[in-house]
Amino acid sequence: MAITNKIENFHMEVNQAFLDKAQALAPSLITTEIRPAGAVKIVSCGQDYAAQETGQGFAQSQPLGRGDSLCLDFGDHRVGYVSFNLTSVGSPPDAPACLRLRFGEIPYELTVGLSDYRGEISSSWIQEELIHVDILPAQIRLPRRYAFRYLELVVIDTSPKYQVVVGDVVCTAVTSADRAAVPALNLGDPELLALDRVSLKTMEDCMQSVFEDGPKRDRRLWLGDLRLQAQTNYVTFRNNDLVKRCLYLFAGLTQNEGRVGACLFMEPRPQVDDTALFDYALFFVSCLHDYYAATGDRETLAELFPTAERQLELALRELDGRGIVTDRDTWWCFLDWGEGLNKQAGAQAILIYTLKQGTAMAEWLGKADRAAALRTAAGQASQAALDCLWDGAQGFFVSGAERQLSWISQVWFALAKVLDPGETVRLLQRVMAQKPGIPLVTPYAYHHLIEALMENGLREQAVAAMKGYWGEMIREGADTFWELFDTNDRYASPYGCRAVNSFCHAWSSTPAYFIRTYLNP
Repeated sequence: MAITNKIENFHMEVNQAFLDKAQALAPSLITTEIRPAGAVKIVSCGQDYAAQETGQGFAQSQPLGRGDSLCLDFGDHRVGYVSFNLTSVGSPPDAPACLRLRFGEIPYELTVGLSDYRGEISSSWIQEELIHVDILPAQIRLPRRYAFRYLELVVIDTSPKYQVVVGDVVCTAVTSADRAAVPALNLGDPELLALDRVSLKTMEDCMQSVFEDGPKRDRRLWLGDLRLQAQTNYVTFRNNDLVKRCLYLFAGLTQNEGRVGACLFMEPRPQVDDTALFDYALFFVSCLHDYYAATGDRETLAELFPTAERQLELALRELDGRGIVTDRDTWWCFLDWGEGLNKQAGAQAILIYTLKQGTAMAEWLGKADRAAALRTAAGQASQAALDCLWDGAQGFFVSGAERQLSWISQVWFALAKVLDPGETVRLLQRVMAQKPGIPLVTPYAYHHLIEALMENGLREQAVAAMKGYWGEMIREGADTFWELFDTNDRYASPYGCRAVNSFCHAWSSTPAYFIRTYLNP
């Protein structure tokens, strides 16, 4: 299956007034200088690798010659720019020093280099550099921003006459997140406190000039990630202007016919990608709805509501004669990284969910006629789902021509509130008990399960699922939450190699949202 859904005859539609507003909201980055906590060794442990402490701090290395290496642990996940000093000992340097630097969010990444990589997306995401230093001593400042905890430096060669010494290694970490703005928790549960701590660190490292999806890969503003980051931001860092900036960027840089793109690039200038996703476009509606609910910013709601309404209009054009979203074979809707997952039912539920949010926004703005039209569309889409996708004998919603069962289809219909409240609770209980069809495999999908459980009064099950899923990542060594964590395959990757998985990923940061919204006294 293709991993892009490229718009044919793509062109970008620009609203300069919106872009000017977004630019005025650009944040100043907070910088912090961080030095290594110590040196480590990367050791094999079964199918994986671990960083083994040497028991020593780090000020500078011993003299290093050809083939010698140094591995540094910065103590926690870092996002920033690295510099170090390089000096020589022995005879005057008679040849350049050639060094290989490899950065890793987890130890495993230090074992996979550009020459070893066999994945399906670009090898250029591997954080590896080969540098030549002609004149020693030297202060090296690497121009690229890295996301890492571990840094391995290998001396490829000097000459037999001299060795090098590495010292004053510094990461200048960058973020637009202000920890001082985060309210304290009033909880005594150490597991929940740990989940909150790692969630905050994940959010912090993904908050840059925009809400990035991952600071290692893709470093972009993705709409699905933004929705969950914004929800978490409202109860943690409370940088609501950053959410507002992202909304204006998406509205200011649309695709053909005013469609909101799945993601935006920020460099060398803001521009929309040519990838379109059915669910992500609709999540502009959710982002605007949630932003107004959190801030009461009526001016922004009024200005951006036409963009949100346009996404609903475009989505409604995708309904077939039965009133069901037309299924496709391409990567047209995301939902989750589930092998063989059919997206039709989940897409239908998201359409209903966002039509209801559009109705609420129209009512907030006093647009009675628009509210009535959107309410009618939501009701018709809900009835079509009950007529065509609900399998009463099984007690689940089915998807596609093969009537596939999956967790995510049930979860989204629970969130869309298509069934009555009692039956929605029973649907979620059946999901948890029977585990139908294709399971959830990403924190993004698990977020929606937890949200559905919380909203339907199944708090005990929600907390247990959250502790079991995100808590297991912490037990596996996560200091930021990962893009993918498949409980049935710890080493899974949708890209053919987990070295390019993101191990600090925005859509994984939401335990802090649940803890602070539903569980904090």
